Parts: sequence; structure tokens; C-alpha cells
Amino acid sequence: MRRALITGIGGQDGSFLAELLLEERYEVFGVVRRAPSERYENLESIRERIELIQADLLDEHSLVDALKTCEPHEVYNLASVSFVPMSWRQPVLTAEFAAVGVTTMLESIRAVDEEIRFYQASSSEIFGEPVEVPQTEETPLAPLTPYGVAKAYGHFITRSYRRRYGLHASSGILYNHESSRRPLDFVTRKVAHAAAGIKLGLQGELWLGNLDARRDWGYAGDYVRAMWLMLQQDEPGDYVVASGETHSVRELVALAFERVGLDAEEYVQIDSSLERGKAELHDLIGDPSKARERLGWEPTVGFEELVHRLVDADVERLQASAHAPAERGAGGVAP
Repeated sequence: MRRALITGIGGQDGSFLAELLLEERYEVFGVVRRAPSERYENLESIRERIELIQADLLDEHSLVDALKTCEPHEVYNLASVSFVPMSWRQPVLTAEFAAVGVTTMLESIRAVDEEIRFYQASSSEIFGEPVEVPQTEETPLAPLTPYGVAKAYGHFITRSYRRRYGLHASSGILYNHESSRRPLDFVTRKVAHAAAGIKLGLQGELWLGNLDARRDWGYAGDYVRAMWLMLQQDEPGDYVVASGETHSVRELVALAFERVGLDAEEYVQIDSSLERGKAELHDLIGDPSKARERLGWEPTVGFEELVHRLVDADVERLQASAHAPAERGAGGVAP
């Protein structure tokens, strides 16, 4: 049985990847900063099938101990601040985890077993203001945000260790990928949650910034499969993972509200303070040709289906939470 270690296992991508690896009959371990006994919502359905190890991505000694404990064949480094606007409020923390943390893990792998295959979660944010559209693995990096700058460092250091030490180290340059496991800070979840809440009478309106902002959006479950495929190759490399098309926030909103039978124009309000201004990214469209040709990877969930999944999940979640107090009250327990 192959063994894998995932940092950031409690997040969206980490939980989807853990589920995929279990399907592929891996023994799965995850690095967490909090106590393993604490609740990790995204892992509840598989909690008894994985082992969590408490370690700090900035502490090489703790990572070495984690690697020695589980002796993985593969390491997936997904731990990082993932909400880009937050990187402006916490630029030092972002740099520590998305840049220094990558180096710490690579050094730990060198210290324990250089045969371990390594995946680094890179990001389309490394292109920032791209010099070409669409972007490929050879597009020059020009990051704008603290998150993008830190991810660019992680991308370069992974490449450096691959060349210097011969590690099987690959980077996945992932474009926006979403699911119902995203926090509400992300615009996709914010919109889906609002559409569901308004439909159920739990919310009155939705405030957004730039409706014309465009993104290359895909489904997180598809994208973690690309991560896994990278580490199954004989040779390591970097891969753009994207849908190859963009959609506007306006399209996202229209599809979400249509899903629940509402007219978005009646509920959406514009707040210019929510716009990112000069830090807004434009023309980020990925060319996944290399992933398609070498990995045999194709996205299975299109944009419309993705939006429908998000809305349906939030409708179900909100209905369940609305009914729960009444059910407890009926049983004689104060809500």
C-alpha cells in the first residue's frame, strides 16, 4: 500500500485529495497545526480512515519527525493562506507559509528520503499581470499580490530543488477551483450562499464589487486528480491546470439565482469598496494543453454545473440548519 502525506489536509483541496487517495487505496496521513483530536469539518466523512499528525510547516524538526513517522512515498504541500485579499492584511504570515514553508518541507524530504515524490501547490496568481494570454508553463512570472509573490517563490524553489538535487518535485499551477467546501469569503460561495439564503427567506440582498471581473473557474475535485497524476509520472515537471475559459462574476450571479428561480437584478447591490482596484487580476486564462497531453487530464465539471452544485449544496445546508432547532425543540430540548 502506498502512503501519502498531505499538508493543509483540512482545507478544500486537502480533503478532496485525501478522498481521492483513499479511493486509490493509499494510506493517508495529514499534517495539522491544531490537535488531531479537534474537529475538521471537511474530513468528517473520512476521519476514521486517515491519520492526522500535529506539526508546524515552519519547524523542520517537526516535519522530519512527521516524515519518519509515516514514511510516505508522496508528499502534497497544500498548506497556505488561500484567500488572496487576506494576504494583504497578513503579508508576513503569507510569506512564511507559502514561501519559507515550502523550503522547510523540501529540506525535510532531503533529510529523510530523497526518493519521496513532492507536489507543490502553485497558483495562477504567480502570473499577476500576464505578458501573454492564455498562460502556459513557460509564461514569465509577474505576481502582483503578496500571495502571488510568495507562491512564485514556492514555484521557483521547487524547480531549484528538482534541478539541484534531482528530487521528483512538481508544481501544479492551479487556476481558480471551487466547491461547496470553500469558505464564504470566496465570491463563488458568497454568491451561491446568498442565492440559497434569499430563496429560503433567510437573506434579503447580496452586495458585490466588480461584476465584470472574470476568472478561469473549475471544480476542485477535478483539480486534485491532476495533482495526483503529476506524481505518477516518470519525470517531474510543472503543469498548468485550468479550464481554459473565463466567466464573469455577472455570469456567476445570473446562473446562481436562476438555479433557485430568482432574478438576480432584484437582489444584487454594488459596493465599490469591495473592488480590488489596481490589485485586481486580469486576463488570467490557463492553457492546460500539457496536462491534457502528458497526464491525460480533462475537467469533468463545466462552469454551469459547478455553479449549480454550489447553490444546491447551500440550499441543502441552510435547510438542514433551519430545521435542526425545531427538531430538537420537538424532542423536549430547548433550541
